[in-house]
Amino acid sequence: MNEWITICAIDEIPVLGARRVARAQGLDVAVFRTASGEVFALLDRCPHKGGPLSQGLVFGSSVACPLHNWTIALATGQAAAPDEGCTPRFAVRLEGSAVQLRADELAQHALEQTRPLAGPVGLGRCGSAAASCSPSQPAVAA
Repeated sequence: MNEWITICAIDEIPVLGARRVARAQGLDVAVFRTASGEVFALLDRCPHKGGPLSQGLVFGSSVACPLHNWTIALATGQAAAPDEGCTPRFAVRLEGSAVQLRADELAQHALEQTRPLAGPVGLGRCGSAAASCSPSQPAVAA
């Protein structure tokens, strides 16, 4: 059974914005909210130069890195072509108005992710705890 941790209320994440979840043990997590109410969570680190994605511009279902304008898909963490690379994503769910992340994923990514992952994407380099870049199902605000 997976333990879920409440990190904030949905209203604490601005529409078309992000909230940074600081972690003492490692790299931060960015939780994003789209105009349609979908919520996604990615490691707060661009795969290019490590820029803070939580400070980027959210548009559609993507975020633009504030450093060099790389476009990152919120569902996969994958950089849009012609750029190559990806950042890990985290499972996210809504319980009422509470935004929750999985405790095991938070612990795993804190230990494994230490540098940007730009370049061709290979198995085990990107994605969720399962190490894939397949789309995750967003949490949707009611």
